[in-house]
Amino acid sequence: MNNQLSDEQIHRLREQLENRFNDLWHEIGSELKGSARESFLQIAGEVHDLEDQSIADLFADLNMTILDKHVQETRDINSALIRIDKGTYSICSDCGGPIDFDRLLAYPTAKRCVRCQGVYEKTHLEGNHSRL
Repeated sequence: MNNQLSDEQIHRLREQLENRFNDLWHEIGSELKGSARESFLQIAGEVHDLEDQSIADLFADLNMTILDKHVQETRDINSALIRIDKGTYSICSDCGGPIDFDRLLAYPTAKRCVRCQGVYEKTHLEGNHSRL
């Protein structure tokens, strides 16, 4: 399947990814059930002033941000599982070199080796800062 990682390492990483995926789905389900019980409208109905309204808005935004983060992580996990099935899991998407097992243990959805990830972060994240 993959010439860099052993079958045992691949199995270990797949299991880690699948366990995290299942945990995330349970968390997403809990968040959705919780938000159904205490919806923004219910919280907003108890608002008595602008400060309370701001807090209600903050809670609603925070819940959506958490859900968005969980959904994105499930997508990343699914993508990693597809790469395992294709035999490209531990291959850097940028340079084609190997991604170290230790990196994958720490960050099992990694698509890039450490060097390429550093370059990616410098070129993609630094451009998002305001230049005022």
